[in-house]
Amino acid sequence: MGLFDRLKIGFGMVRRSGHVLRDHPKLLVFPLVGGLSGIAFVLTLFGSLYLTGPLLDDPGPALYAALFVAYLVETFVASFFTAALVAATRTVFRGEEPTVRESLAAAWERKRLLVAWSLVAALVGVILRMIQRQDNLVARLLAAVFAVAWSVMTYFVVPVIVFRNPSLTDLFEESATTFKDTWGESIGAMGTIDVATFLFVLAGLILGALTFVVTTGLGTVQLLATLLVGGSAVILGLLVGKTLTGIAKTALYVYATEDTAPAYFDDIDFSELGGDDTATGGRFGGSGQGRI
Repeated sequence: MGLFDRLKIGFGMVRRSGHVLRDHPKLLVFPLVGGLSGIAFVLTLFGSLYLTGPLLDDPGPALYAALFVAYLVETFVASFFTAALVAATRTVFRGEEPTVRESLAAAWERKRLLVAWSLVAALVGVILRMIQRQDNLVARLLAAVFAVAWSVMTYFVVPVIVFRNPSLTDLFEESATTFKDTWGESIGAMGTIDVATFLFVLAGLILGALTFVVTTGLGTVQLLATLLVGGSAVILGLLVGKTLTGIAKTALYVYATEDTAPAYFDDIDFSELGGDDTATGGRFGGSGQGRI
């Protein structure tokens, strides 16, 4: 399959992901709660550090320890609610109606592996930050290259956790292999979502600006109306982008590992990827754990 065909499939998957979200708007709950939880934690942690003063001025062990904790909790919170979104999307693909409670319970069942993944991601994040602070151009370039490679290798980590529940070592291998099988579709889908998210946010900013102009002279009401209208539109755009990302990534994972097209995507030809060699139970083993 050529690059153009792969990108075209990626674009098409975004449209179908939009249909999933249209029919199941409750999927927006997961990135919303996850985002609010992460923001609350970061504000609490670094608000406390700000009050102590010297920790932020001195990039020593205490600051890096705080960064490690921040990365750890942020990664776990984001991964947990993304796992719930993936579980809910899997339920949709089965032709069933997802519930928030059951999806969160499914994510909680994977809590140990999510914690292990978060520990590794936090450690890598701190090491990269330490290298980036070095006054060495070569080291910074190497860190940037590794950061890109790390992002690629871990792109499908959460779907692998939800669908497969593998060992920690197999987790990264399966994620990297899945991206290798779907690199064109992944770029097409995520690029389209990024553009759509940007347009949503831009529309929100324009709405905010128009509200500011219309309410000129109303003092506090002007500020509140601008924040309410513009802020709500921007947040909604970001939530839609995050949700579409989770849906499309789940579909791409199934796309690469299953021999049956998921609901909403059954008009896409899956035969060009890894699905053909999963007829005996999945590319990563014969137990069938990878099935929808």
